[in-house]
Amino acid sequence: MSLSLWHPPVALAPAEQVVYTRIKYAKLFRFLRDHRLTLFSDEFQAEFAVLYTDSHRGQPPVPPAQLALALILQSYTGYSDDAVIEALLMDRRWQLTLDCLNCDTPPFSKGTFVAFRNSLLPHHLDRRLLERTLEIAASTGGFNPRALRAALDSSALAGAGRVEDTYNLLGHAMHKAIAALATLQGRALAEVVAAAGASLIAGSSLKATLDCNWDDPVQREAALRQILQMVEQTGAYLDTQAPTAADPTIQAARAAAAQVQAQDVVPGPTGEPVLRQGVAPDRRISMEDAAMRHGRKSRSVRIDGYKRHIACDLDTDLVVAVGLTPANVPEAQVGASILADLARLRARVVAWYMDRAYLSSVIVAQRAAETVIHCKSWEVHNGAYFAKTAFYLDWERRILRCPNNQEMPFTLGGRVQFPAAVCAACPLQDACTESPRGRSVAIHPEEQLLGELRERQARAAGRADLRQRVGVEHSLAHAGQWQGDRARYWGVRKNLADGRRVAVVNNLHVLARHPEWLPAAA
Repeated sequence: MSLSLWHPPVALAPAEQVVYTRIKYAKLFRFLRDHRLTLFSDEFQAEFAVLYTDSHRGQPPVPPAQLALALILQSYTGYSDDAVIEALLMDRRWQLTLDCLNCDTPPFSKGTFVAFRNSLLPHHLDRRLLERTLEIAASTGGFNPRALRAALDSSALAGAGRVEDTYNLLGHAMHKAIAALATLQGRALAEVVAAAGASLIAGSSLKATLDCNWDDPVQREAALRQILQMVEQTGAYLDTQAPTAADPTIQAARAAAAQVQAQDVVPGPTGEPVLRQGVAPDRRISMEDAAMRHGRKSRSVRIDGYKRHIACDLDTDLVVAVGLTPANVPEAQVGASILADLARLRARVVAWYMDRAYLSSVIVAQRAAETVIHCKSWEVHNGAYFAKTAFYLDWERRILRCPNNQEMPFTLGGRVQFPAAVCAACPLQDACTESPRGRSVAIHPEEQLLGELRERQARAAGRADLRQRVGVEHSLAHAGQWQGDRARYWGVRKNLADGRRVAVVNNLHVLARHPEWLPAAA
């Protein structure tokens, strides 16, 4: 099979005109009907050739442009895969846009649709879809990637996997392993469960089978020992079932159980296994989605899943880059992927508007000399004692001067320790420190920038600049409207692709508001 280009008619047929004029609410259908060949030009369609190999066998492939357009509409409507196929038969707006008006059978199956979506990921064609919307806006000068005023922010995205406690995670992992073995060997699940000595997972609920008082710590510890014994017995049985037990699904389930046990179970005072107090770093919280994590968006907002990140151009409202991280990863760590996407656009950012959680990112550390950072500075306070702002930083000499004019050299990212004897003899000691070792002052790697931010924030013009970041908050709100607050898929990569697809919908709406940014029809 080879690539099949899609060349639907440009002019509206009489039957299409009837549907077209009746669309009043979901106007993106009309826009895509008008400009589908602008979005999917022959040159852009040719990039999808990497998904196909020349072959004389099989049926002619569905044009990838038609499938990609359906992916965009799926994000716009929030439909499931099954609902997409149903819409192709029942919804005349879908039929109008995908050139299958009044069809008796859908132009493609659910299997073809899902396989196409998955095939985009290894070739990063989901990113190309987003880039294509920016190329269209840039072709007429509506968007200038060489002078971006970019804003960056994040929002919570709950994971699609079920969050489970340690007991259920271990039971779930062993159930998956035993169920996979039973399927591969063609045996009844109950038979394999009995042979493995895994009766705890025979029922619909592991905790119901244990039937203990979960408020009693003694009974909880006894239940944990039973589960760990079951995991060990099941593992020993699986070792006897070679080569079937080498199946990747079984091995992945066993590895997940080992991961949970290593993270959540520790030796107690008497050597018996007990649950860890507190949360282990990078703790796994879901069996289906291994990438989901506990995290926080703020002190009061907890996340079980991911953080989605959006960078948009404040002058056009176009989303230029999208990132996704597990919820426990600091916002700053998305910086490298955002910069990589902007580098593909050959973008030049003249100003960044960001939340201070991104201040430690490579976006700030590797910024060009002319790039201006707009961000609220961290609050500086030291209780009843002199704050850091009471100390003078001499950047030319790299000297820190205290309120009593004592000087010490400093280095970025280091800590200045004033001598204890000097502080003990200082008349201002009571207002500076009570430490017998003397006053110490930490110097942030971006201390000079933080000082500039504090100075700007103290002025009305600087505060007005900060308020411009509200544009990216609007883009995040739109993303939440189309994508929802819960992830559609398992794993970082698929949900990143979904986030990019949402950004495509956002950018198409921007293009629809600015028809002058669209190239003239051929």
